[in-house]
Amino acid sequence: METFLAQNQVFTTEEARAAFAIEKNRNTLDNLLAYHLQKGHIVRIRQGLYYTIPRGANAKTHPIDPYLIASKMTPDATLAYHTALSFHGKLHSLRTDFIYITQKKLKPPFAFRHTLFKGTTANLDVGIEIVNYQGCTMRVTTLERTFVDILERPALTGSWEEIWRSLESIEYLNIQQVLAYAKILNNATTYARIAFFLDQHRDSLGLSEKDLRPFDTLIPKSPHYLDRRNKEPNQLVARWNLIVPKSLIQKSWEEPHENF
Repeated sequence: METFLAQNQVFTTEEARAAFAIEKNRNTLDNLLAYHLQKGHIVRIRQGLYYTIPRGANAKTHPIDPYLIASKMTPDATLAYHTALSFHGKLHSLRTDFIYITQKKLKPPFAFRHTLFKGTTANLDVGIEIVNYQGCTMRVTTLERTFVDILERPALTGSWEEIWRSLESIEYLNIQQVLAYAKILNNATTYARIAFFLDQHRDSLGLSEKDLRPFDTLIPKSPHYLDRRNKEPNQLVARWNLIVPKSLIQKSWEEPHENF
């Protein structure tokens, strides 16, 4: 068990049972876990999920890594949406909620030490990379898929200002991968949102007209709202048939440049 804990920062009871080849007598593993819980070597995150505490550290106050916890919520849990964007180092604001996607049965959201973990279903096993993080193997959506997913389901990330300011920190995107994944989702409004953002940031992303041209045939045939729930003044961006809040067009959150 000492070796197992040294090699597993976070683990499930199924993983521990497999490591010790414990199948018939569940009490053996339960007793092992109870002992190490009592000694403060591990903490229970939720039923069936444990986090290893370094020797000498206080189990009640030692910080836990929420990325690791989110990655173990289901066997196929994949960091996604703003959590993936944060993992890639591109999220504008700190968050205390962590999102994972899964094809398994969803577990109810839960909080641990004021951090919320919640899942959402996804049937697509594309645009996912396997990374080594803190000695653990995790699944996280690629930056290209994350970019598209956030524009597909913006409500999971937050305000449009937060979304724009986060996505603006991306220095490079593989446009072919962005387009290929967007075609799988096949949503005209999402196409238009992607094209509008890329067009607005073509200089910072190093894009040319050639990169944007494929979206011309994919956008809505009639004007679509970027966000129907948004009540602020809007403006039609004709090329992409997208009705956009003026604050996004003008980037009203940016501080005016002063003349010296």
